[in-house]
This record gives sequence, C-alpha cells and structure tokens, in this order.
Amino acid sequence: MGRIKVATFNVNSVRSRLSVLERWLHDNKVDIICLQETKVEDQDFPEAFFSDLGYSVAYSGQKSYNGVAVASLVPPDEVFFGFGDGEEPGAETRLARCRFGDLNVLNAYVPQGKEIGNPDYPMKLRFFDRLGNLIRSLGGPDVRLILVGDLNVAPTDIDVTHPENKRDHVCFHVDARNAFEKLCSIGLADVFRKHRPGEGEFTFWDYRVKDALERNIGWRIDHILATPAAAEGSLDCFCDKKPRSWEKPSDHSVVVAEFGGAQCPAVAERE
Repeated sequence: MGRIKVATFNVNSVRSRLSVLERWLHDNKVDIICLQETKVEDQDFPEAFFSDLGYSVAYSGQKSYNGVAVASLVPPDEVFFGFGDGEEPGAETRLARCRFGDLNVLNAYVPQGKEIGNPDYPMKLRFFDRLGNLIRSLGGPDVRLILVGDLNVAPTDIDVTHPENKRDHVCFHVDARNAFEKLCSIGLADVFRKHRPGEGEFTFWDYRVKDALERNIGWRIDHILATPAAAEGSLDCFCDKKPRSWEKPSDHSVVVAEFGGAQCPAVAERE
C-alpha cells in the first residue's frame, strides 16, 4: 500500500525561515509541504533552495504580506492560485490548489480578520464560504481532497489556552467557529483530531507571550482536513513542536499527516 506524507507550515516569511526548513526537511522527507505567509514577491522566491532539496515548488506571493507555496517531490499535474470564481479579492496569494493524479491538495491562508468590526472580518467569514463552494465544484465529499493551512480558527474550547478569555477574538469568535464548522459539514474530517483528541495540542505560540512554548500557551489554528475518500486512509496526524524552539522560529510550527493508499505520483516516485 502506498503512503503519502503532507505537511503544512506558516513560515511567517520563507526567506527568514530557510535554516528552519532545511533542518526540518533534512529529517522529515515529506512528499508535500504547504507553506503560508511566505511574504515574498515571486521574482525573489527562493526556488533554488527547494530544488536543491529535491522538491518542485509552485508559489504565489507578494511583498511583506500573505503568500502561499506548495513544494512536492513530484510536480503536480495542475496548479491554480486563488478561487477563480470572479469574486474579489481573488485570493491568488492566499490559496493554492494542486492536483496530483486524483488527489487535490488545497493550501489556504485564511485572513486573520484583525478585529470584530473590521472589514477584514466579514471577508474572513466569506473566505470559508468560498472554500466550501470550491470544494463542492470539485466534487464535494466524493473527491479525494486534502485541505491544509493556517485557517485562523481554533474550532473548540480545547483548541486554545484559556478559552474563556478569547470569546471576542477573531480566531475564536462564535461566527468564525461556525464558519469553520459549516465548511467541515460538507464532508471534511478534522484529521488531526481523529488521531489527537486530547487537550494541550496547539500549533501556534504567540511571540508576544513570554515563554509561550515552554508554558504551552497556544492556539490550534493550523489544520489538515480531508474528504472521506482521503481521511479514511489517514494513519497519523501531529504537530511537530520542535521547530518552534529553534533559532529564528516562526510563531507557528509544522503539522504533518500521513495517509495510506493515496495513489498519487508523489507516492509512486518516492517508493
């Protein structure tokens, strides 16, 4: 049976995180790694860094903000950036879709929202609706699809430290959690919670909170979701916290999922 490992990592500037990526990828040869918040224009993206490690990489970015990239051991059959639904903003630097055989991988960087009442907040909620529409257009729960990325929502009380203090936060407000739940209701499984149902599991530890990692004061806002055709073959999913403790870390860390029986070119090539 074939296996495929998929990782997601909000790097908070890819060029600032090359040493972290090199160290992690040296020890973790995943088939596909999806990056968010690359914060670099395309002409300056460090493509050679990934090719030297054996990865093909597709990317769409802009200066100082946003940016997504998908690096894979085998090039995808197709790559699309943005929703392509005619609605603005098109989100070309917030959403990448790569097809590997019959497997679709969506890499999303959902707007954080800034604060309740800011125009970015309804745009965030709309982003989830548009994701749902896109997945339905690809075949909904019947398609083999994995959605990963920084979705900027902690969906339940155990996904954030001290939830009682976070009710009005844009990443924990009931509207944002409902938008996340509505997206999942089309047939997406939370692969991480399938394998890690307990408390204290986070993916983001704020720079501004003293010793946040050591005290495990965090949020689970980076996700790996999958349709039944992909989720049923999931073997494990976890957050590797180690990169958050290394020199010049991102405030996020890497989330990894392993799937069995996913017949895509990345698996065939590695085996």
